[in-house]
Amino acid sequence: MSDVVLPPVWVSRVSRYPPDGGPSGADWVATVPRLLDEGLARWDLVVDGPPRTGWTAVVVPVRRGARALALKVAWPHPEGEHEALALRTWGGSGAVRLVAALPSDGLLLLERLDADADLTGVWADEACEVVGGLLRRLQVPAPPPVPRIAEYLGPHLERMERRPAVPRRVVTRTLGLARDLLGGEVPELLLHTDLHYENVLRSPSGEWTAIDPKPVAGHPGFDLWPVLRNRFDELGSGAALRWSVRNRLSLVAGAAGVDEDEARAWTLLRAGVETSWSSLEGEESMTACIALHKALAE
Repeated sequence: MSDVVLPPVWVSRVSRYPPDGGPSGADWVATVPRLLDEGLARWDLVVDGPPRTGWTAVVVPVRRGARALALKVAWPHPEGEHEALALRTWGGSGAVRLVAALPSDGLLLLERLDADADLTGVWADEACEVVGGLLRRLQVPAPPPVPRIAEYLGPHLERMERRPAVPRRVVTRTLGLARDLLGGEVPELLLHTDLHYENVLRSPSGEWTAIDPKPVAGHPGFDLWPVLRNRFDELGSGAALRWSVRNRLSLVAGAAGVDEDEARAWTLLRAGVETSWSSLEGEESMTACIALHKALAE
């Protein structure tokens, strides 16, 4: 077995995940040591530091000879199913470079980035422009296996209608937007969908680089939500919040080359879907999503 010690807090949290198209979190996390050993042996790797963890994955710094790399093992779930395909499609342009993959086991071998250098401490306006610039680079045609946005959103919209905690005005506005935006011809660009401030790291060359995509094929306006939801406390409240939300949206849309009105419509649609999701996460999360929805809708 590998010498990697998985953080107990992370193991405890992941173990509570219910199955989502694959094993439960508890069943999966029990296999992680074996999967790490498999990756280390397959690609002739040596562990080079303690692991880092996210919501659904563990990343171990490794070396192959003199080359610094990162071995990622991810929990099998629908949102992460096509991560390797997306990274391969981008080919290291704007996103972390994929060196090798065994998608059936959730194993990815990646170039190593600076995990201590993200956008959380960067001035918000500058961070928004960085994210927008990356989104512009990532806007390439989506390969066929990646789910199209109407297919992706369908189940979420159906569940939203059955969740009484979601305000009716949010449900009505979201379903109306879905009919308008999904009813016509929708672009099929490869979307990251989770490009928030912690999912942008420095590459060895010093460039900002996207990590951890949750790929969907659709309109690039759908990709702007994470920069609003993250660092939420910095947005203020009342009129200040509305101004801050619109300012962030404008900065990201401009840098990404997305029409601002289209960006707001798609982000408002996503805000409704995220409000539905947040109804299962607790009052604080739902309050934030409703506030963002209101700021976009007014």
